[in-house]
Amino acid sequence: MDFHFNEAEEQFRSELRAFLANQLPTDWSDRSFLGEVSEEEQEALSKKITAALADRKWLAMAWPDEFGGINAGHVQQMLYKEETAYTAMPSGSTMGVDWVGPAIMLFGNDEQKAKYLPNIVNGIDQWCTLYSEPGAGSDLASLQTRAVRDGDEYVINGSKIWTSGGHTSNMGWLAARTDSSAPKHRGITTFVLDMDTPGIEVRPLVNMADEHNFNEIFFDDVRIPASNLVGVENRGWYQVATALDYERSGVAAYAGGKRNLERLVGAAKDDEALLQKNPSSRYELADRWVELQVGYNVAYRIPFLQAQDQIPNHEASISKLYGSELNQRIARTGIQMLGMGGQILDNSPWSKLGGAIAKTYLTSASATIAAGTSEVQRNIIAQRGLGLPRG
Repeated sequence: MDFHFNEAEEQFRSELRAFLANQLPTDWSDRSFLGEVSEEEQEALSKKITAALADRKWLAMAWPDEFGGINAGHVQQMLYKEETAYTAMPSGSTMGVDWVGPAIMLFGNDEQKAKYLPNIVNGIDQWCTLYSEPGAGSDLASLQTRAVRDGDEYVINGSKIWTSGGHTSNMGWLAARTDSSAPKHRGITTFVLDMDTPGIEVRPLVNMADEHNFNEIFFDDVRIPASNLVGVENRGWYQVATALDYERSGVAAYAGGKRNLERLVGAAKDDEALLQKNPSSRYELADRWVELQVGYNVAYRIPFLQAQDQIPNHEASISKLYGSELNQRIARTGIQMLGMGGQILDNSPWSKLGGAIAKTYLTSASATIAAGTSEVQRNIIAQRGLGLPRG
């Protein structure tokens, strides 16, 4: 299948590429790939680009005009995800734009829309989503963090885990149980909260690649106003499911995989000995490239279906599953091709690609767990795509 973009979509891609070339340092691609960018530089550049995107109304382009967006179509959103992922554009958390904002637009009252949406669309507030718990990951409906009504407040106790950007976010989007006697998919309610609220503790989770993005969040008698409840009490599960149903092409995984694969091909061209020592790597690289093109077609199909008012449930799971496992295969191919030198950091003359592929190999291990495990995705594909019964 070959997808063609119309003139307006191609023009947008060109404008976006020019914008990124103007905003990013000329050596950004190389330095970010090699991990040579400091946290301070990353944060400063992220703030600058976020402000520039907000000025263009690109930060929340899918939002309706009345809330500060440009009502961009699904294909345009996908192109944005692809180009920004390929260039490794630094950005703060996108959860406010992708999940929180749409949920508030759909389920929030007028006061909440006026209070929270402008700060999201202008890049002022950074949001984290407080969903997963130690005993409720893929089975999110099993969450046990409780919010108990006490007059004009809710008192929250419990914990969350794998909270992306929890240490840099000033706002949180919380799913908590408000009715412990209800079936697990019921009795859940969604809230907004200030991350500086007394009783909230953020503890870092550093992964095996020595990166800090995830966190544990603990709630100890945290009191928030009852007005922070969004939507209908005990209907939060359905609201969360609806909010997760937005842009889901998964194209960012393929754009990032393409960037890594191009680096490996470049390394093979620069050092012919790599392929002489590992002759099978030539075929592995070719296989990965073919698989990458297949993945792009899978991802491109999703916004085209959405543009026809179809809901690509199992198609999105196919893209997520294939993209996650493809990036693991690319990383394994790189490790095998580069040999021991690929595991040495760039402070050694024996280093290959500054150890960047080794770090990619480590971070890719969680790809088939994060955002829904491969097992969950296969169940969705089997049940919703193939019509198979529950096992």
